[in-house]
Amino acid sequence: MYHLALGVTSLLLTVLTVLGLSLQLGWRRSAARWPHHALYFLVIAGTLLSGLLALLGGQRWWPWLPVLALLLGMGRTRAGSRAHWRLALLVSALWGGAAFWTW
Repeated sequence: MYHLALGVTSLLLTVLTVLGLSLQLGWRRSAARWPHHALYFLVIAGTLLSGLLALLGGQRWWPWLPVLALLLGMGRTRAGSRAHWRLALLVSALWGGAAFWTW
């Protein structure tokens, strides 16, 4: 079950990152904003679920804490700013590291 949660959430995070990049580069406009936000909340839920399943399965759960903290901090940056996309890239990198570390 844990690996399924990781796989689904990694797919959601990939789609979220690509959609965010398309918004940042101006390829898409307002029509892509609501799916971007919906994916953001699904990635938060998947990350939380991954951490909980790791905890319940006796695996390392603590690598998910910084990822979750940074995801929750995304709202404090202005959309389209350098800080926003840099934080998004950092979240993606840490997410990949946490998934690798806890696999």
